[in-house]
Amino acid sequence: MHQKYVNLPQLGGRWAGAGPGGFTLVELLVVIAIVAVLASLLLPVLAESKAQGKRISCVNQQRQLSLACLLYTDDHGDRLPYNLGSVEIRATVARGEFWNWTSPVMSWELDPDNTNTVLVTRGGIGPHTGSVPRLHQCPEDRVVSDLQARAGWQQRVRSISMNAMVGNAGEFSESGANLNNPYYKQFFKLTQIPKASTIFLLIEEHPDSVNDGYFLNHIYSRRWTDLPASWHRGGANMSFADGHLEFRRWRSPSTRAPARPDSAQLPFGVPPGEEEDFNWLMSHTSVRP
Repeated sequence: MHQKYVNLPQLGGRWAGAGPGGFTLVELLVVIAIVAVLASLLLPVLAESKAQGKRISCVNQQRQLSLACLLYTDDHGDRLPYNLGSVEIRATVARGEFWNWTSPVMSWELDPDNTNTVLVTRGGIGPHTGSVPRLHQCPEDRVVSDLQARAGWQQRVRSISMNAMVGNAGEFSESGANLNNPYYKQFFKLTQIPKASTIFLLIEEHPDSVNDGYFLNHIYSRRWTDLPASWHRGGANMSFADGHLEFRRWRSPSTRAPARPDSAQLPFGVPPGEEEDFNWLMSHTSVRP
């Protein structure tokens, strides 16, 4: 019995054993090219869907923080949470007093406040959040310094700050007005806000300035002291004193500083022609008495 051999197909011919419906090499290359084109179209859609999912998660977390602030006012005779600067936060924590709405003061160094998930919910509105630390951090915020990365850190504990003109600002507001914005109203109580839907309560802040959770800009100065974040397609989520949330996409390139250490170069003057974001945010910060 003689053994039979099958000749290999020549380049560009039909696959061996394929019938009339088989693919030529050229046809297979065309199919592969079509799949590659479809993949190139699909990947941005998937990336956008993933980003949208993170933004929705961030919105839900901030909604819970906003609700916690409003529950705090219910428990404290309409008074809004303490909203202190870094010096007073450190001083009260050192005394074992956790007054502020949130207690960590963050930096780009190896300070334990940066990763202390207990401290972020200690005192303030913490009891109304179920002591869940992740509510304070945007899922997009994975920014750490090179020093922190070398120490194995992957993220810090907070991405959110409170409007500096809302709540008791301690030494800044002892006179009844905020020393940082003396010609504008400091809202100690929720009912002092004339139109709660227009004054923001919480905001995602740029990692360069998120340090103490006290989001401050001098309304009259035309300078950014603290910068909003732009994690989500160039914008940030914000909650307002009436409990509703908004997404605001920033218009000016200078507002959208890259999310990395020391990229914002704060403080800086608002560049000519790029006043829209600053003006809008200041108009939702406070009102004149």
